[in-house]
Amino acid sequence: MFQNFLLKKMLQKQGVPEAQIDMFVKMIEKDPELFKKIAEEMQQKIKGGMDQMKAGTEVMKKYESELKKLV
Repeated sequence: MFQNFLLKKMLQKQGVPEAQIDMFVKMIEKDPELFKKIAEEMQQKIKGGMDQMKAGTEVMKKYESELKKLV
């Protein structure tokens, strides 16, 4: 899938280890809707003035149990 290719390239440029990239791509493939929800909620928090790191941390904690099921 072209999207997976782009995601892999982006993560590689950021220095993410290959094993983690593969795991992340597989998780997204299993439940793309979950990751769409996570991204949308993060964007809302960032637009509301929250810093990107804090927004990501809060949203990921909210969906922690769902993410663990995908691993």
